[in-house]
Amino acid sequence: MMIALTGTPGTGKTTIASLLRARGMQVISQKDTMAPYVIEHDLERDTDIIDDDAWADDFVPIDGIIEGHLTHILPADRVVVLRCRPDILAARLRKRGYTEEKVQENAEAEALDMIFIEALEVHPEEHITVIDTTTQSAQETADDIEAFICGDAPHSLIVPDWSEFLGRTV
Repeated sequence: MMIALTGTPGTGKTTIASLLRARGMQVISQKDTMAPYVIEHDLERDTDIIDDDAWADDFVPIDGIIEGHLTHILPADRVVVLRCRPDILAARLRKRGYTEEKVQENAEAEALDMIFIEALEVHPEEHITVIDTTTQSAQETADDIEAFICGDAPHSLIVPDWSEFLGRTV
């Protein structure tokens, strides 16, 4: 079974992936699979532009977890969408040294539920679960994901309403 662990940058994907890996689960990063699909590097936004359709079409499913902010477009059996309140997300991204423009772009994407909506366009809702990492510990989040994968917890489509953050600097 392939699990997509996705979310806006800063929601906790890499941290949670490390915990799940330490628990013995196979986890790979989308970054390790995308090199052949990089079209160019956008210097202004400091990001790679990839042919995500070709990447998704060519992706060979794994038995495990693939972590990254685009993994929800892959043919996964289950999708875990991590969420984080936009102001907290912005603070996390600033600590990483993101430009203010990139911080605001990602905070707005989170307020608009972009990754969740994109996941719903590709996967049946019963295969998706949403986890808010704003105040939940990494261990609790990993526990929730493990329970969802094992079928011990139902999917949850409880989506926080962060529309109050739209159009304002966080």
